[in-house]
Amino acid sequence: MLVDYLRLVVFAIGLLVGVQVPSVVDQYAKRVSAHQIEVANNFRGFQETANQYFGGSVEALIAHHAASADKVFVDEAKTIREMYDRLKSLSAELAALNRPLILQIIHVLFRPNKEILGETRAAYTYTVPLNAPGILSGITLGALLAIIIEASLLGVMRLVRPRRTQREIATY
Repeated sequence: MLVDYLRLVVFAIGLLVGVQVPSVVDQYAKRVSAHQIEVANNFRGFQETANQYFGGSVEALIAHHAASADKVFVDEAKTIREMYDRLKSLSAELAALNRPLILQIIHVLFRPNKEILGETRAAYTYTVPLNAPGILSGITLGALLAIIIEASLLGVMRLVRPRRTQREIATY
């Protein structure tokens, strides 16, 4: 009886945690998008200069600045490089998040932008979304957690209980 309630509690915890997963991914993706838009807006002037003088090649613009005799332009080359690399990184992150939910979850679990994931965690607001991905994720995680706990308990019980001999089994 108590085990049945424990099983229900474990499932409920898994369900509540599971419905958060799509929400975390969604909030993370929105932060990535916001950062990418901000960097793209800030980078627009450099891209226009590259388009006008270097056939659109940002690399050529950076090389031109880096080769300048003027220290200000040399320092600016570093700034342009950092901004350009960040823009490429955020664009790649957005591309990774424009895939099916399971691949998004795997990406956020194993290859997220650590800075943005930290921001997402710090500002995360818990939700209980009643949409298909949230419900599916919740039920899946709840069931997996319940199965893992049940299997673990059965394994422990088999180790703790003494095994019956063939003679004891035959007398039943």
